[in-house]
Amino acid sequence: MSEAGVRSVRKPRQAGVSKAASRTAILEAARRVAARDGARDMSLRSVAAEAGFAPAALYGYFRGKDDLLLALAAEDLSGLARAMRGAHGLSGAASAALSLLGDTETFAAASAALPREGGGGDAERLFNGRMIAALRALSEAGGLPSNSRENQCDVVLVAAALSGLAVLARSGRLSALGFSTPEILARLDSRFKHVS
Repeated sequence: MSEAGVRSVRKPRQAGVSKAASRTAILEAARRVAARDGARDMSLRSVAAEAGFAPAALYGYFRGKDDLLLALAAEDLSGLARAMRGAHGLSGAASAALSLLGDTETFAAASAALPREGGGGDAERLFNGRMIAALRALSEAGGLPSNSRENQCDVVLVAAALSGLAVLARSGRLSALGFSTPEILARLDSRFKHVS
């Protein structure tokens, strides 16, 4: 198709579409590209092509690839929080979290996209807000109190353990070490069952 033909196809598709709908379309395209190419290897150009946008148009929605990765991870954090809210007990919340963490690589890619110091902009604030919501969901579903700094630290510790466990399980390293996910989850549950 000629460039003029592509433009004529793009204009009607985007005409009358709200900015929020366009942003959603870009995120959906980015998710498809990330699934196909890997989140770390995703390029803005490939996302733009998948979404039917000119590459430069993406900059009206995201400052760059890092912002796009953070937005994808923020969506995944929302899903993670929802899944944990529907779970019963720490074991249920941990299993729900591991299921989602094992199926996505956006968290690992987003961790590289986060600035070392705060102030990364809207995408970082969105990611941080969703991360806090996921930690609250873990705290509530897991029966882990968060009424003190020490208890909040425990919630972060459990979340970090689950993130690391997801990496080990996804990469096959957990079984290479001779452990199973249920075995580690049972140990985690027993360690934090009587936290008050």
